[in-house]
Amino acid sequence: MFKALVICWALFAAPVLAQEKSFTLQAPSAFKDSGFLRYLLPRFSLKTGTKVYLLQGGAQARFGAEGTPVFREGARLWRFASGGHPAAERFEIWLLSDTGKLTIEEFAPNGIAVFQAKIETAAVAKPKPLTGDAALGARVSLEKCGRCHVVHESNRMKAIGSTPSFALMRNFKDWRRRYEAFYLLNPHPAFTQVFEVTDPFAAHLPSPIVPIEVSLDEIAAIVAYVATIQPADLGSPIQSQ
Repeated sequence: MFKALVICWALFAAPVLAQEKSFTLQAPSAFKDSGFLRYLLPRFSLKTGTKVYLLQGGAQARFGAEGTPVFREGARLWRFASGGHPAAERFEIWLLSDTGKLTIEEFAPNGIAVFQAKIETAAVAKPKPLTGDAALGARVSLEKCGRCHVVHESNRMKAIGSTPSFALMRNFKDWRRRYEAFYLLNPHPAFTQVFEVTDPFAAHLPSPIVPIEVSLDEIAAIVAYVATIQPADLGSPIQSQ
């Protein structure tokens, strides 16, 4: 019986784990024709172990006019939309990291850089000061989020390896917005309840795991804690010969 359960788990878990380490990407033909993707994607895959498969349409993520600004080509601003896929979000983090930016700007097939990774953005309103209790946030993060994410060293061997760590996600430029509204971002709505904010789970759509129940004060504490985390070092760009 136990052996049968193990086999069943392997059959169902393997595709899920594979999806966490790969994603499909749609990109402009010019990116393919210029050799940019042949240059960029293997470097990302080598750094992260994440595979990227190109599709003409219906992909999980895409380069285009929508999403997060990632680099310029002359006057044109290219954006990347991850579609909320964990592996694609990992690619977005890498594109925005110092390593990713250097890799992008080193693409110069004719000796001239094609893309500029430094994105000038319009001035934005000063963010509101953090009001949460960082010490409480550390405890809540470990209790509520530690089953999936590496929160800090104490649960490094207890989290899901394919789920991005807090330190890795700290590289997102909009990390604060993501944490403040994490319960709205997939896959969290399926198993997260925020007191006096979210509606109860529908009777026909119960939480697939033990639900995460959290208050707005606890979310503020988590954000305050994450602000103290040093962003993960994504390494130096690959040096081509």
